[in-house]
Amino acid sequence: MLLSFLFALSAFASVAFTNPLPLPEISIQSIKRSEAGPEISGANFPDPAIIKVGSTWYAFATRTIGSSIHIQVASSPDFTTWNIINKSDGTQFDALPNLPAWVDASNPATWAPDVNQMLDGTFVMYYSATAKADPSKHCVGAAKSSTVTGPYTPIGSAAFICPLSQGGAIDASGYYVGGKRYVTWKIDGNSLGHGGACSNMVAPIVTTPIMVQQVGNDGVSFIGAAKKIMDNDGVDDQGVVEAPSLVKIGSTWVLFFSSGCFVSTYNQTYATASSIMGPYTRATKPLFYNGVDGLTNPGGGDIQPDGTHLVFHANAPSGRAMFQATVSLNGRAITA
Repeated sequence: MLLSFLFALSAFASVAFTNPLPLPEISIQSIKRSEAGPEISGANFPDPAIIKVGSTWYAFATRTIGSSIHIQVASSPDFTTWNIINKSDGTQFDALPNLPAWVDASNPATWAPDVNQMLDGTFVMYYSATAKADPSKHCVGAAKSSTVTGPYTPIGSAAFICPLSQGGAIDASGYYVGGKRYVTWKIDGNSLGHGGACSNMVAPIVTTPIMVQQVGNDGVSFIGAAKKIMDNDGVDDQGVVEAPSLVKIGSTWVLFFSSGCFVSTYNQTYATASSIMGPYTRATKPLFYNGVDGLTNPGGGDIQPDGTHLVFHANAPSGRAMFQATVSLNGRAITA
């Protein structure tokens, strides 16, 4: 009798996971998911962004504080084994060695790169850096290279996106689909905040919009006007939404982003829509958050255009290390 009961229970569990009930996200998030890491032996590799060229994966990341490297690069033959790219003399390679005139060279604080291949085969990198005009704020720059690893050369002497009166801009990310190219970014209202967690938890909490903008085939020429597609929910987000990364999976647009202060309640979450311009509906629960599979402050993610390969960072002994996951869309729920 006991064996028959256990067999029936096993069969029910198999059917339940093969044909999930109306709450698949909660069910799947209660078990071990696909994420792996920390990669690169746990090296500090924050705000990672990925691109696949041929059969090789490349990841770009925020600089390490105290290092002269502006943008880090790593590569992998299989999305599993990652290694930092070094120069021939063994020192770390810098994908953006020279900064444009608009950047505060004394403290550039280069953040959150994102690399995109153009139709002509060249590559454009978006990155954030401290603005010389106001070193309390960041703006987004653009740089170009004939090779994926670079070195990248800044495009023009002015910033690509720089709304200083609104707090500046960070975390730009590009996406190409259906013959159209888009860039999304965060207006950094946190730099105008009144204090508290990530400078934006003292009322009145400042807006931190995520914007989307169509651009031309050069990756930097604006087409039409930008539109706000997301904003923080005040105290519930600790006044923070950031690190947007867009992808279209089937007929559904998915905006991956992070909310919460990166040192306390950071998480990797997402929202879905039927149109790139929204409206976007947030997931009822983040994809990765504190305590899930031992992760601490996971976020800052980037989704590959295939809608399957995701990288993000989470705390590790050496800093914010890169983690990876394979994800899928089931209805309007992302599972990993």
